[in-house]
Amino acid sequence: MKISVGHTPDSDDAFMFYGMFTGKIPSPDFTVNHVIEDIEKLNRKATDPQLDVTAVSVHACAYIPGYTVLRSGGSFGIGYGPIVTAKKMMSVDEIKKCKVAIPGKMTSAFLLLQLMIGKFDFVEMNFSDIPEAVKSGKVDAGLVIHETQLSYEQEGNTKILDVGEWWHKETNGLPVPLGINVMRTDLGMQTICKFDKYLQSSIEFGLENFDDALEYAMKYARGKPRDLIEKFVKMYVNKVTVNMGDSGEQSIRKLFEMANEKELVPDFELSIATK
Repeated sequence: MKISVGHTPDSDDAFMFYGMFTGKIPSPDFTVNHVIEDIEKLNRKATDPQLDVTAVSVHACAYIPGYTVLRSGGSFGIGYGPIVTAKKMMSVDEIKKCKVAIPGKMTSAFLLLQLMIGKFDFVEMNFSDIPEAVKSGKVDAGLVIHETQLSYEQEGNTKILDVGEWWHKETNGLPVPLGINVMRTDLGMQTICKFDKYLQSSIEFGLENFDDALEYAMKYARGKPRDLIEKFVKMYVNKVTVNMGDSGEQSIRKLFEMANEKELVPDFELSIATK
């Protein structure tokens, strides 16, 4: 079966798909054509299903009823996650009155920050442009995701809010639900579960062959040093990535329960692959 698979140009996604896309983990069932796009572009593509399988933000699930969440391949922070940076320290009240750059309205980071501080003024931009926009004063603060969570000091900015830390405390230690992989529901649960196992095998292969998988992932390092990319991959390719388990599923459901209470997402039925 030929299927299209979308993932982001990020080192953690590349690490997960290393075994699959290099053919080191073959499948008798699937022939994969992979498509690389920024996460917000993938989120928007998924609203009008264009890919059989795609990485999306957890937040996007509220707007993509044609997809089922896979149990493998998720990006969950374990006590850490998106942060807000600025050139100087600011209070929450000050943040709400200033212009905040966000990496997209459908990103989980944006939903989480809304849950944390309420409504605020924002401007959308590509996540990789946010640090420079903050440093140059184009915006007052920036909601930072991916490896720029680790490099803000080198970029001349200051961490003023830790969204992942807030979520960890707010939910008594549930992992921070950020990115997931989804598959077209109309392909059927049997096919979905079969691909889910295939992706899980690719992730496990990467972890078992860490140095080789990291070398492959460095193609998407965006000029960041290897030690920083290694740290980032180890943060976001973890045990919940291999299989979200009960804690990952609970964290996704908790996110939407909280978002529904504040009317930040429409009512929808969440579909998650069977165990």
